[in-house]
Amino acid sequence: MSPSLSFHGAAGTVTGSCYRLEAGGRQLLVDCGMFQGDKTLKELNYQPWPFDPRGIDAVLLTHAHIDHSGLVPKLVKASYRGPVIATEGSADLLRWMLPDSGGIQEMEVERLNRRNQRRGRGIVEPIYTGDDARAALQQIVTRDYETWFEVSPGLRARFWNAGHILGSASVEIEVADGTANGHPLRLLFSGDIGPEHKALQHSPDGPRDLDIVVMESTYGGRPRPKLDPLQRRAVLAGEVNAALDAGGNLVIPAFAVERTQELLADLARLIADGGIPRVPIFVDSPLASHITDVFARHLQRDNGVRASTKQPFAGGSLRFTRTVQESMQIEQVTGGAIIIAASGMCEAGRIRHHLKNNLWRPNATVLLIGYMAPGTLGRLLEDGERAVRIQGDEISVRARIRKLEIYSGHADHDELLDWLRDRGPVRHGLFFTHGDPDAVGALRAAVAQWQEPPAPHMIVPRLDERFSLGGAHPRLLKATAAAKAAPRLDRYARAEALSGHDWHNDYARLMLQVQQQLRAAKTDLERRRLLKKMQRVLGR
Repeated sequence: MSPSLSFHGAAGTVTGSCYRLEAGGRQLLVDCGMFQGDKTLKELNYQPWPFDPRGIDAVLLTHAHIDHSGLVPKLVKASYRGPVIATEGSADLLRWMLPDSGGIQEMEVERLNRRNQRRGRGIVEPIYTGDDARAALQQIVTRDYETWFEVSPGLRARFWNAGHILGSASVEIEVADGTANGHPLRLLFSGDIGPEHKALQHSPDGPRDLDIVVMESTYGGRPRPKLDPLQRRAVLAGEVNAALDAGGNLVIPAFAVERTQELLADLARLIADGGIPRVPIFVDSPLASHITDVFARHLQRDNGVRASTKQPFAGGSLRFTRTVQESMQIEQVTGGAIIIAASGMCEAGRIRHHLKNNLWRPNATVLLIGYMAPGTLGRLLEDGERAVRIQGDEISVRARIRKLEIYSGHADHDELLDWLRDRGPVRHGLFFTHGDPDAVGALRAAVAQWQEPPAPHMIVPRLDERFSLGGAHPRLLKATAAAKAAPRLDRYARAEALSGHDWHNDYARLMLQVQQQLRAAKTDLERRRLLKKMQRVLGR
């Protein structure tokens, strides 16, 4: 039977990366990531697996970001007993990130259940707990870059530096007798590809002359200015100084992994060089504190990490806060501080408390420094919403909202095209994943115009689609009767909201509009008339 490839995530969205390769009676997963974004999308994480976890022979991880690794504990909880294979850098990060993810889910579910009990609704269970995550860590196995290793009989793989975060990799897989003429089938899963001039990572690398490439497309159609480290720090200094001159706090939502460390390295350098004043810098994230220690250890060993100094985070007035009490004390600071907290898309964690405390202040600044998925609080702020709901409260947005693309961990449009050219020729098929429809469309249109090298056969898969890889080009396979079962159909139904706001966002916006209309009414009589109109619409 010909090898096949199924797309159980990062298809039509930029999160939930999970690809299943079937070959020679074996099944591998490349990534096992969590869906992130709006509530409808995140509910996919609770759905049953569209495959039997006990039938998977191995999991290979491209990197430690939760949208690529975050459902590994759920897989192990469902009786997966094989290895989870990653680079050393990824393994070191996962030892902190997966238990943290489990702890966040426990905390969020506990909060939700308190609300559900008051509303008379049933309780829910977390996808997995911190203990489940720690148990899954026992199955991690590390492998070096650019070294072949056997995954299972007839299947071997090797990692290539992807330049995205510490430990990130593109995964090359070779399937013995994988083609019709008996030659090995060579596949490359890009993972997330890093840009040029990253503060802490080397440039991405990879093999050439491939049969199948599965490629991320996060920034398709979106070129960015090409800045060297000196220019990047100058842009950051301009934003920091403008924010501090306004008299308020500078609040920066940043992912605890890589983005926070890059920021800290540049801020420390700017303070040392006199580019910005020496002000308090709060990193309000226990996870970021641990991850920064991991980075420091790898920098000392120069383990695939690039930096101008072995002590990039030293200097300045840096303060890591670990406890809730320390975090709450930051709220007393009303100006003159830099506050960095996760999550980067403002969907969870301590950043929401800092936004709640600063968004309404006209002298405050919120600096967005990464991709904001549709439906997230970060995207709502980026899109200019003047009022948002945080933890059930309406918050007026009076702070300055700024956006910098210079710290993206992803290659931009031009860099993606350069990376793909260097991988050519791609003989049988190129799958575009990990991007919204506009990004995928722009990248696909650019590749379609290639003459040298010639454009490969291109495919944009949908969630849970399965393709045969045995012919001249990948061929979509019809779903079996078992695959058409209710859980899979439910995943399709929920996937309709992958590329935009879901009904939760629409509901929050409607509630804000109702409150604004009621406040704008001049008399109680007008307010009652408005409420009666809405009741008639609802059929009450």
